[in-house]
Amino acid sequence: MTDLPRQLLAYGILPLWVAAGLADWWCHRRTSIETTSGVRESAFHLALFAQMGVGVLAVLLLQVNAAILLLLGLLFVLHELTTWAELRFVVARREVRPIEQMIHSLMEILPLSALLLLVVVAGMNASLPDWRLRLKDEPLPPAYLVGVVVAVVLLNVLPLLEEFRRCWRARPAMKRPPRPGGATARMD
Repeated sequence: MTDLPRQLLAYGILPLWVAAGLADWWCHRRTSIETTSGVRESAFHLALFAQMGVGVLAVLLLQVNAAILLLLGLLFVLHELTTWAELRFVVARREVRPIEQMIHSLMEILPLSALLLLVVVAGMNASLPDWRLRLKDEPLPPAYLVGVVVAVVLLNVLPLLEEFRRCWRARPAMKRPPRPGGATARMD
């Protein structure tokens, strides 16, 4: 990776995006989403992460060409629609503070910036008309890939799972029919 757009993607946009995801989790923890919007909001976060995760994995492992750019464009639109649905649900249930709104802005503009830089990279490589899904002609260094995976797991996946667990444990208990002797039980 010797050209500027690739370096910006690898060492600028991707690390900022991972950091923004962690900061967003921190905002959710600080505002105790488990007591307001709960499991449903956390499920939205997992879906949003999965949508972008597919795109990131594609870029890390596959040759960026017309097929990948189309996939990324579709994932970006799907991510925006999911974000819109999530926010419609959330803002009626909890305060979304200005810092969280700023972090959301980053989490929306960074993938769009990445997509635009990838269009430049694909155009420079003349791979734009190619519609085949195939592994990269020049794979990324294994140390970089391992570093990305470790960072994403530690700074995004584990916090998102912790959030979901916290929200799941705090959800309202569903009541079972009374047990003999009048005691009720929770369904967990």
